[in-house]
Amino acid sequence: MFITPAYAETAAGGSGDLLVTVFPFVIVFAIIYFLIIRPQQQRAKEHKAMVENVRRGDEVVTAGGIVGKVTKVTEGEDLQVEIADGVKVKILKGTISNVRSKTQPAPNAANTNKDN
Repeated sequence: MFITPAYAETAAGGSGDLLVTVFPFVIVFAIIYFLIIRPQQQRAKEHKAMVENVRRGDEVVTAGGIVGKVTKVTEGEDLQVEIADGVKVKILKGTISNVRSKTQPAPNAANTNKDN
């Protein structure tokens, strides 16, 4: 009585409306995946490779900001790090935020004094 037949027909909807309804959700998920999820997975993969390649003599920075030199690498999840002369602590490999490789000596050409 109150609804005309023309309005009743358009309210029924069809299969095209489902595509229009789902399409924005697919686009939003794709944007979230490429801007958030994928880069985070790549960073986690790089961090895992960095932690697995830690060797004795490397200088590491922990998540807490402690800088030390690796003195012992075990097969488990921990490392022994010397943070001061004679002060050695055990840390978890997962808490390493940065690995600084051993400091290499400068090339001989750079060490020569040009004034002589």
